[in-house]
Amino acid sequence: MAKVLYITANPFDESRSYGMAVGKAFIDQYEVSNPNDEVIHINLYNEYIPSIDADVFQGWGKLQSGSGFDQLSDEEKTKVSRLAELSEQFVKADKYIFVTPLWNLLFPPVMKAYLDSVAVAGKTFEYTAQGPKGLLTDKKVLHIQASGGIYSHGPAADKEMAHRYLKTLMAFFGINDFQGLFVEGHDLAPERAEEIKANAIARAKDAAITF
Repeated sequence: MAKVLYITANPFDESRSYGMAVGKAFIDQYEVSNPNDEVIHINLYNEYIPSIDADVFQGWGKLQSGSGFDQLSDEEKTKVSRLAELSEQFVKADKYIFVTPLWNLLFPPVMKAYLDSVAVAGKTFEYTAQGPKGLLTDKKVLHIQASGGIYSHGPAADKEMAHRYLKTLMAFFGINDFQGLFVEGHDLAPERAEEIKANAIARAKDAAITF
């Protein structure tokens, strides 16, 4: 049985978001095809994702210097323990599906905060004499990205930062089985918007069977 994290970073559900509609189609088909797997939905807009701030650095510093957890301030305890929960959950999963819109060439800020929470030395990567080494080599990722324009290829591809960043970070964690599924161009061709959405949903269902 595999543990799957379905991680969404969109304030809207599938009724208002093309990306979320495609993501739901994927995860519904995945659960049908893999009934014994455990799927956990992490809606980042409904989760407490601490920013890495002074409290976090101070809390980590106290722990690294040998102080007990009870010597942290209440704010340090809350933030440090929550970040530990998030990173542990991430490490224990086998597969990850990220669903994000492309906003200003990147994903929403809450996704960056989440990725910061799981980018932890000793958990997802480690430093060695040969340089950083990823520790999650047996995992796999699918990134579903929605954008009104076309950024997966063509003249705007070099401006796209979200999918490229996520792929780079996952490789840093040791995850090289990384797939992308794009639903894009519906603002450029609004008369084809429903066709673009339907095509992406069909591709998502097909991908779910073999993921």
